[in-house]
Amino acid sequence: MTTLLVIAKEPRPGRVKTRLTPPFTPREAATLAEASLVDTLRAVAATPAARRVLVLDGAPGAWLPPGFDVVPQCAGGLDARLAAAFAGCTGPALLIGMDTPQVTPALLTVDFCDCDAWFGPAEDGGFWALGLAAPDPALLRGVPMSTPTTGAVQRNRLTAAGLRVRDLPRLRDVDTAADAEAVAASAPGGRFAAELSRLGPAAGDR
Repeated sequence: MTTLLVIAKEPRPGRVKTRLTPPFTPREAATLAEASLVDTLRAVAATPAARRVLVLDGAPGAWLPPGFDVVPQCAGGLDARLAAAFAGCTGPALLIGMDTPQVTPALLTVDFCDCDAWFGPAEDGGFWALGLAAPDPALLRGVPMSTPTTGAVQRNRLTAAGLRVRDLPRLRDVDTAADAEAVAASAPGGRFAAELSRLGPAAGDR
């Protein structure tokens, strides 16, 4: 079975979802980040897996459900931190972030019977998921992160290594208030949508 990895930051004001400020305050942005993380972890918890790992920058809180191993993120850029997360795996692994609370167990249930990698593109040009049948940190190191071409470069890195790649559906990350509204509308039953509704789209202007 597959190891499921979630790379995340502790949802503390001023440290997460800073692009939501404004219209939200740093505390409200952190509340939305926590809700996004909760929805993500719930989806992972409901997905069959050999192991579930939270790769965390910060300390776990009451938002962490049982059944997860927690490992600290290493130092360095995001490419190095993603590479290190895969380096801790001995078999097939799928890694996602905390920015897609609309994710479902159906999306996360992957196998590698006819491929070597799974790639989940994000609408902003990045990627929301990366799965490797044989985790190799070198496939991530040096990939420029947080750019409009990050996803293309990463996927090209996989195919250049001779891997057979299958694609997951394109999802929208929550970075801005507009993203938050769109993602909440796509998953209206989640905690993220509930928190956004409670705060209101212009809560930071109150």
